[in-house]
Amino acid sequence: MTTTLPLPVAAALDEDRLAWLALTLSPGLGPRRILDAMRQLETPSQIFGLSLTSIEALKFPASAAQFVFDGRARAAAEEEWERASKQGVQIVTFGCSQYSDRLKEIYDPPPVLWVRGNADLLGRISIAIVGTRHPSPYGIGMAEMLARDLATRGVLIVSGMARGIDTAAHKGTLEAGKPTVAVWGTGADVIYPKENKKLAEDILASGGAIVSELPLGTFPSPQNFPRRNRILSGLSVGVLVVEASENSGTRVTARCAAEQGRDVYAVPGNVTNKQSWTPNTLIKQGAQLTATWEDVWEVLSSQVRLELEKGWASESNGAPGASLLPEPPATGNEAIVLEVLRQDAALQMDEILEMLETQLTSAEVFTALFELELAGRIRSLPGKNYVRRF
Repeated sequence: MTTTLPLPVAAALDEDRLAWLALTLSPGLGPRRILDAMRQLETPSQIFGLSLTSIEALKFPASAAQFVFDGRARAAAEEEWERASKQGVQIVTFGCSQYSDRLKEIYDPPPVLWVRGNADLLGRISIAIVGTRHPSPYGIGMAEMLARDLATRGVLIVSGMARGIDTAAHKGTLEAGKPTVAVWGTGADVIYPKENKKLAEDILASGGAIVSELPLGTFPSPQNFPRRNRILSGLSVGVLVVEASENSGTRVTARCAAEQGRDVYAVPGNVTNKQSWTPNTLIKQGAQLTATWEDVWEVLSSQVRLELEKGWASESNGAPGASLLPEPPATGNEAIVLEVLRQDAALQMDEILEMLETQLTSAEVFTALFELELAGRIRSLPGKNYVRRF
């Protein structure tokens, strides 16, 4: 599904970025081959003036070398640049100042990123929060809480905007009034899943960014998402796993993080829940057991903590966590209803009515649930199920 999102002013075309884009769009060239070739040139744009023999000497496959030499690569790049400009998408290449230094450290960093929104966020200290597309109420609550608490303390939250934990992480960050970055496995103009269109709009409206290494118009394909995961971990100082089954793609992200020398955090889960397999296994293998934002904070290097604390001083409220002050206790019927609700499992309406039948009428329960949801103390789930928020 193609988006109709706010359009920032597009950058003017320049030859060096066009060269990076041209090679990225050439068939048979992967990130490593492109980066190795660019290191042999004085400037990226030099590629456009090389002879066919010189291009082949860069260890390009014959088809790729011909594609570059006869001008098709440049033509494709110019067409993509124009398309991106019209849609307000920025082309951020490996040679750009906005390109993340952290991402440059990984084995195969993407030569080009298509960025919608604030590209300056790519250099921020970030934590990637990832997990299953089929989370429990506990998993959703933990992802939202940790994202909210970390974002409030200056950590940029990065995720993939997939269903489930990813969506919860982005929403938790937005609740804190902070920007978040979504790394897509589709083109930056193709929303996936479609039901997250509003979330994508909210991410951009809040000053966040949508990032992809794939050309505009690229639709979902299974092989794109595992590769996307290396960018999630590559941008971040650490990866936090909330819930994921044994065969979840989240394991790919955790493995990328370990290979890239990033910290790995995991929220422990119920051992009888299959979605707890990956985080519990990661903890056994040495990942940081994480229940609160402090568990992440104590693992961060002193340099990272100092940089984040400098950001606190510049905040207008003068102190981190001001938005996370304890809520006033619920009173009356709302307190009675809130007492029976759980954070780790949803209760169906009939169960709630049965538990409170000697204390409240059904009308009083309905009213209390409505007020509690309005106040953000509980969440309603499909099937008239309710869960207490963290």
